[in-house]
Amino acid sequence: MKSVGIIGVGNMGGGMARRLLSQGWSVHVCDVDEAVLPPLKALGAVVQSTPASLAAAVDRLIVCVVDAQQMSDVLFGSTGAAQELRLGQAVLLCPTISPEDAETLGRRLTALGSEPIDAPMSGGPVRAEQGTMSLMVACPDSVFDTHQDLLRALANPVFRISERVGDGARTKLVNNLLAGINLAGAAEVLALAQRMGLDLATTLNVMERSSGQSWIASDRMRRAIEGDYAPRAHMTLLQKDTRLAVEAAQRVGVTPALGVKASAIFADASAAGLSKDDDAALFKHLSAI
Repeated sequence: MKSVGIIGVGNMGGGMARRLLSQGWSVHVCDVDEAVLPPLKALGAVVQSTPASLAAAVDRLIVCVVDAQQMSDVLFGSTGAAQELRLGQAVLLCPTISPEDAETLGRRLTALGSEPIDAPMSGGPVRAEQGTMSLMVACPDSVFDTHQDLLRALANPVFRISERVGDGARTKLVNNLLAGINLAGAAEVLALAQRMGLDLATTLNVMERSSGQSWIASDRMRRAIEGDYAPRAHMTLLQKDTRLAVEAAQRVGVTPALGVKASAIFADASAAGLSKDDDAALFKHLSAI
């Protein structure tokens, strides 16, 4: 089995590492947060000290950091992976970033002879570990065909978006803007149900089996009802993603009214001290208003 390196093994990257290890892949990992490394090492992962040393040791590379700046740092910084990338070595770009940043990073990697795969992910850390998260993949057909084994090991479904790097990022922003709108709406109506004196679990049961159903509402509001705000997806992630989506919309001449409102709600919640909480804490924020 060919070796795979993952830069950034927090919630999602760690889930992907555990998935690949469970499937018998040789996995190398690297993260600035050294606390996340020993559990993966215990499962058989090889710990690398820098992105450069990781790139030198593996056949394919997955970047699973938070934003475009971190992507640039781990790829092109002083100890970046670009120093050791080889001709034809694939690099999966998995975070949610702007289409322009995806295109820029893709061009820089292509200039080095690498094969960038624009592959933002969705589904959360549990589904990442189960191999049931989704990947939205944009890259040339030849690259997609070559790396089917890795893509299919990581995700089900794997969505083939296009051959244009950047279209994966565009698709992910559209999806996450809807996720943000759905989550903000679910948190708002459950806060309303609470004010009305309704039982929240019963109300959510109704929503899940009726016209108000959405996956993110069920996933987050079940935890919120139990007061479980331990971060699986930090509030700042959907704050970032909805902001990027609104900015992308505005660049094509569209101002999405619901998206703008949802983005503002996530920004308000973060400013209110909930930035490090799970985004389910949006319910707590709206309940206090």
